[in-house]
Amino acid sequence: MMSTLAVPAPRAARPMSPTAVAMLLLLPIALVNAVGFLWPVFNLLRMSFKESQATGALVETFSLTTWSSVLGDSFTLELIGNSIGVSLFITVLTLLCSYPIALYLHRSSGLWRTILLVLVIAPLLTSAVVRTYGWIAILSSQGLIANVIGLVGLTPPRLMFNLTGVIIGLTEILMPYMILALLSGFGRLDPRCEEAALTLGATPLKTFWRVVLPLTAPGMALGCLLCFVLAISSFVTPKLLGGGRVFLLATEIYDQAIVTLNWPVAATLSMIILVLFGAALALYTRALRRIA
Repeated sequence: MMSTLAVPAPRAARPMSPTAVAMLLLLPIALVNAVGFLWPVFNLLRMSFKESQATGALVETFSLTTWSSVLGDSFTLELIGNSIGVSLFITVLTLLCSYPIALYLHRSSGLWRTILLVLVIAPLLTSAVVRTYGWIAILSSQGLIANVIGLVGLTPPRLMFNLTGVIIGLTEILMPYMILALLSGFGRLDPRCEEAALTLGATPLKTFWRVVLPLTAPGMALGCLLCFVLAISSFVTPKLLGGGRVFLLATEIYDQAIVTLNWPVAATLSMIILVLFGAALALYTRALRRIA
């Protein structure tokens, strides 16, 4: 009589925990961020602690000389203050110009809404360099605005190679970003809330101030964060419309890295911009918690 051997049943595969699945799904983006963002930032931080010779060659050492010279320089401190002030002014101006457009776009519907959305998104399909050169054609001494003002016998003001041109150009370039950010935050704006306020006797202005504005505050906070970060890191528009007469952090980083070949100073200024980004993000998070 032949004996039969008992074959053990195969073990069922244990399902992965939700945490393990989430970490597995996040692994590709974590690797991309590590290679494309964290590693360059680490190299910038490391370079900021080096010293530069007159020839532009780096001295392999760990020194706080660059940081102390940058933070102790009155020109650099003024540069940081001007960059923050100009970026905040551009952000507020962009918000004021974009808010009515976004509100009208949010309330429109059908084909008209589609056409307006295309008009808002269309500038994003064009390079900022091309749009800046377009503003050069408009703001120059022989441009459209100067010719129109000249036709009525007035002397046209200087709109290029100064801060005015930079503000005008950057405001227009950042408006599509602000409008899209506002639209994404207008989800809580329910027309029935406005109708209820009007029914209870509130004036249109009071309804806007007490109902519409608070409900759209998350979109405004997101748009301001986005535009401030883009404005303070813009390089092409301030360089072209400022004509080398408007000094901001981004243009100074370019000059230090390319013109004077002082890479440690450029790296230090880049790290200062990153710190400003972190401060803006912290303020945005705090404002969002208060709004919610």
